[in-house]
Amino acid sequence: MKKRIFQWTIGVLVVCFLIDIGASFYFYRLVIERNVKDFLKGNQDLKVSAKALEEFFEGDWRTWQRKQTFETWKIESFDGLKLKAYFLEAKQPTKNTVIFVHGYLSRAADMGIYAQYYYEDLGYNVLSLDLRGHGNSEGDYIGFGWHDRLDILDWVNVAIDKLGTDVEIVLHGVSMGASAVLMASGEDVPKQVKAIVADSPYSNVYDLFQYQMKRMYHLPAFPILPSTSLVAKMRAGYSFQEASALKQVKKSEIPILYIHGSDDAFVPVDMAWELYENTKSPAEIIIFEHAKHTEAFALDKEKYASALTRFLQTHMD
Repeated sequence: MKKRIFQWTIGVLVVCFLIDIGASFYFYRLVIERNVKDFLKGNQDLKVSAKALEEFFEGDWRTWQRKQTFETWKIESFDGLKLKAYFLEAKQPTKNTVIFVHGYLSRAADMGIYAQYYYEDLGYNVLSLDLRGHGNSEGDYIGFGWHDRLDILDWVNVAIDKLGTDVEIVLHGVSMGASAVLMASGEDVPKQVKAIVADSPYSNVYDLFQYQMKRMYHLPAFPILPSTSLVAKMRAGYSFQEASALKQVKKSEIPILYIHGSDDAFVPVDMAWELYENTKSPAEIIIFEHAKHTEAFALDKEKYASALTRFLQTHMD
């Protein structure tokens, strides 16, 4: 009898192990691997308000974006990927340059909604990146900011080489891009980077996925998330636990402006507060009431622009 119970127990454990491994590879392909992402369609947490939807899809920034002549810049990443970015020189000579970092499943051109303001109103040079696994850049996986942080530093160095050592740079990221620039902030960042703007960032990849698994699939994190992280480590070279903006901002020396929507259900606003409260460098946070994920600029451009301009005037020479 004891032998049968033992064999049955072992059998159940083996089945559970196989199910967990299968689920881990499934979630890796679903979220990390570069492919068509249908699982986000119909996600209520990403439902956009009518006003924001109109601005995103019909705003005059789209016409502005199409009329600009961007110069394509290219680099090779630390692991041999060919990455691309797009540069727009300011109308008048300036040392001020913004480097834009887009969100999950987005691309450089989608940052035009912010680029128009920096270019037309602030007179900045604009460099907008296609992150690895996105747009015209190579890569068969999505880095969720961790490997992207090193790519961002490479782009900073390229900007310094091309624009001069007196260039002053602000890193402006949205969603995944916001966490990517925060992850970069904890590295040995060139002194030319004077400020960081993080719009709707998550604190770290593990906690974000834990939140999303519970919200979207009603599943506990254990054991699927740790084993999916292991798959990511084997196939993409990073684990969810190490991909932490929170750990990085504790080391940052660069002033950071945090922006978040109070009604963000995709990346909860608590994550922005946690980041802000743990930031070593000078930091500010502004919460947009009733704004959902990345809606702040579209819903209240005047308030967003005012806070942004004030922050940049303080920290950019």
